[in-house]
Amino acid sequence: MFKKPITFLALVLNGLVAFFGLWNAQKLAEFAQATTNTLFESRGWFIMLSVTTFVIVCLWLALSPYGRLKLGQEDEKPEFSTISWLAMLFSAGMGVGLLYWGSAEPLSHFALAQQSPFFQSNQAAATGALFVTNFHWGIHAWGIFSSLALIIAFFSFRKGTPTLISAPIREMFKTKRWSGAVAAACDLMAFTAVSVGVAGSIAMGVFQVQSGIAYVFNWGQTGLPLALGIFALLFVSYLLPLTVDLSRGMSLISNACMAIASVLLIFVLITGPTHFLMDTIVDTLGSYAANVLQHGLSTYTFEGEVGRSWFKSWTLTYMIWWIAWAPFVSVFIARISRGRTIREFVLMVMLVPTLFSLVWFGVFGGGAFYAVLREGLPLLESLETNLDGLAFEVLSLFPLSQITVLATILVSFLFVVTSVVSAAYVLAMFSDDGNPDPSSRGKLTWGVIIGLLGVIMILTGNIEAVRAIIALGAMPFVFIILLLLMCLLKDLKTVKSKETITHE
Repeated sequence: MFKKPITFLALVLNGLVAFFGLWNAQKLAEFAQATTNTLFESRGWFIMLSVTTFVIVCLWLALSPYGRLKLGQEDEKPEFSTISWLAMLFSAGMGVGLLYWGSAEPLSHFALAQQSPFFQSNQAAATGALFVTNFHWGIHAWGIFSSLALIIAFFSFRKGTPTLISAPIREMFKTKRWSGAVAAACDLMAFTAVSVGVAGSIAMGVFQVQSGIAYVFNWGQTGLPLALGIFALLFVSYLLPLTVDLSRGMSLISNACMAIASVLLIFVLITGPTHFLMDTIVDTLGSYAANVLQHGLSTYTFEGEVGRSWFKSWTLTYMIWWIAWAPFVSVFIARISRGRTIREFVLMVMLVPTLFSLVWFGVFGGGAFYAVLREGLPLLESLETNLDGLAFEVLSLFPLSQITVLATILVSFLFVVTSVVSAAYVLAMFSDDGNPDPSSRGKLTWGVIIGLLGVIMILTGNIEAVRAIIALGAMPFVFIILLLLMCLLKDLKTVKSKETITHE
């Protein structure tokens, strides 16, 4: 499986990153942060324009006659039930991130917004903070995933191409001399973006589980040994699902994750200040619906150094973060979406997780704001001293906090397992010419490689460095998605039969 030149180059490149990180993790973090800052300063407008384009094109395809085309043969049925399908795509996409940032991100934006002359009250600052949080986790993130997943699924299931990032380019430009080199470069960058992006997810999950354990046992600074111990347990836990069939491994764990997360969400909503949380959900839903498309083209040109710095540190970093995750999340989503129409695929993939995120931040972000604005609790100070454990501080304000904290630790752990399993699965597919059922050996090999990169992320010691390294690995991939989108639109033009695109 590793005889392909591109696979070998990907292994070498990942090995160099791992070696550099083991030699000097802080140096790697500093290099990544400086480089991404320079790229964001000069290319921020291009990133926002591209991501908004993905959203608009996907929605247009869903609502156009092309929306009735099936991702597969006309008589094919979906392999997974809708519930399992949504659970798997959501778990692979952003599960652990919601747990980590559920309260921390809205409060982070709120703390900065209080200093801005544009917000005349704490209430307005809180509304603005929740809006930008939902923007980062909403339809633009899922538009990135949806556009690439749709392209891969369309070419794989309707054209019979391998499940590879490069396949649409090879198919649509097979007569062009440059297509082979460009396709190979696309696959190489996909390898890098997937492995580095998921390694960051491992680090984030380990940091949160570490803080949760420290909270439960009332420990102070737990240090690196506990983090590495958690990683070792995580490493063992994700190797087993890699040895079994996708439908048995991922489906079971994903359903369990979503069930626990949903119960946790409902419990906090019911036992907390329910009226305040419901007001928050409805208020932010309206704010999001009214402003999301306009904000997708905001570049904070006239906001000064503070505003531009925030824009680069948060919005641009998030957009690149999702692009980093797109190769593995999108290929995985494509793999589990055979038999669904383009309309069903786009609307479900883009809207359902977005709605869940709106409710999630409404409850956990709203709960944090209730504690700060109504109860006067010092949660804002924890942003500086205990960011990794802020979610647990918020949960401690509600009944049965010991149980909910343990549930959060468990589901954080399982969400990371699902992310690594799906990423190793996709990388093994890439290594095996797009084989939808790669060997266990291939999956285990990539699981080990991702784990090694995860250790590097953990050694950096902070989430900001992790985000910068992810962004650096993913920056070139925005051009690839645009090229692949051109391939899809070019091929759709060749759909001549009116009966084909009007058939229900």
